[in-house]
Amino acid sequence: MNKSPVRHVMGLSGGKDSAALAIYMRDKVPEMEYFFADTGAELPETIEFIEFMQDYLGKKIKKLTPHNGFDFFLKKYEFLPSPQQRWCTVNLKLIPFEQFIKSDETISYIAIRSDEPSRVGYISKKPNIKTLFPFVEDKIGKEEVIRILEESGVGLPKYYEWRSRSGCYFCFFQRKEEWLGLYKNHPALFQKAREYEKINLDAGERFTWSQTESLEELLERADVIKARKKQVNTKTLFEIMMSEDEEDLENRACPICRL
Repeated sequence: MNKSPVRHVMGLSGGKDSAALAIYMRDKVPEMEYFFADTGAELPETIEFIEFMQDYLGKKIKKLTPHNGFDFFLKKYEFLPSPQQRWCTVNLKLIPFEQFIKSDETISYIAIRSDEPSRVGYISKKPNIKTLFPFVEDKIGKEEVIRILEESGVGLPKYYEWRSRSGCYFCFFQRKEEWLGLYKNHPALFQKAREYEKINLDAGERFTWSQTESLEELLERADVIKARKKQVNTKTLFEIMMSEDEEDLENRACPICRL
């Protein structure tokens, strides 16, 4: 019986690093399969960028969708996901990815840069999946990633104007000013995120996206947050991301969001 060929796969998150890696590897691995883990809670800008990348690459980007959505798992776990309990990442992204791979011999290409020494990303424990890090191997860092995007004509996703990463609209890793950016740019999505929060003082239950305050409380002090940001730094979120040490900022993101 003939052995099936090894599959080459790469996930696009809708962010800068995975887009740059797809461009960088396009001619090196023409048989590459592209996928996007679609949780059903993506920003419109993310979906738009994925569709643009599909046209640019000239190859279909397969959308991996979970059998059950966020609301199903929220009912199951009965609490919002958090940095300590990332059940959303496991059920909405990691499991669909491994179901997509099945038992096939696979090489997975991960968009970790050479200037992220402590970043490991998502590495499957399945023995049939081998993980490669082309940017690390070729010593490509943040500045080179931006150059790849600019020289290709792809550029940056639109959400970088007010957000520092891809991910669900209600991602609990967002900065305070990013929540305000969601409120300004997508008020309906902000409202949906707010409706997920539950506070029952009598029962001592508090399920909010931020560990320190609810979205309603955040809105009440929006002027304070904006004033503090203006006082500390007038740069945009993307400019801050490009100039600071990203170790803490990036390591907080869901691993497969950075594929």
